[in-house]
Amino acid sequence: MTQKEMLHIVQSQLAIDLNCTIDDLNGENDSIIFVEAKENPGCRPFRRNERYFEIVSMGKSIVVSATPERLLIAKAQMQGKDRDTVFSLPFIRGLYLHYLPDLKRIKPVLPPENFSFVLIEQDEAINLLDVTGFNNAIIYDTDHPWQTNLAVLAKKGGKIVGVAGASKTCAKLWQIGIDVLPEYRNFGLASYLVNTLTFKILELGDVPSYDVIASNLASQKVAQRSGYFPGWVSDWKCDFKGLETLPSN
Repeated sequence: MTQKEMLHIVQSQLAIDLNCTIDDLNGENDSIIFVEAKENPGCRPFRRNERYFEIVSMGKSIVVSATPERLLIAKAQMQGKDRDTVFSLPFIRGLYLHYLPDLKRIKPVLPPENFSFVLIEQDEAINLLDVTGFNNAIIYDTDHPWQTNLAVLAKKGGKIVGVAGASKTCAKLWQIGIDVLPEYRNFGLASYLVNTLTFKILELGDVPSYDVIASNLASQKVAQRSGYFPGWVSDWKCDFKGLETLPSN
């Protein structure tokens, strides 16, 4: 897979999710494209309320996908504004950075010494539900739209001290999460686990992403050390209280 092929896979999926086009995602710098949200065939099974809003940028144009009333509110508040003002509007409560592997520079990370490592395949992943304390890496909710499908465990003396888990959210995209117990941080475990799991997913011909809230600098450093680059940004949460005709849900 080349970098260009990977980006095409990602943009094709985002276009389905947002109900926009690939051209919309690559529009003129800081231009804003407004589209009405729609659950298209093949969209990732994110839980959506009756009223929905999402804003995404891959570094050029900005795509806003929302249900009708929220779309009207967004248009009124965003048109004529620059990028920083748009992403700082009061109803946008935090940002998610979505990292992708840099296929031109990524290379295997050496394993930290004095730990053992285990790759958990899909059939074994259900056993991770008995391993507590790794909420960023393991999906414990069996009713969640997707589950943990792959994981790499770090062990010390037979005890699990770190987990990188990956969930397949659609045909070609995976999400990676990482957790390391506090007393075992700063040994390089997080970068090694994420990097190892990344190569496993790439070997399958699929695309992993590493998603982090913008304020989490430690997690962003893990992404960079693991061979990732910022692929796109989206809102983390939104709050339209006081802006809609009915109370927010």
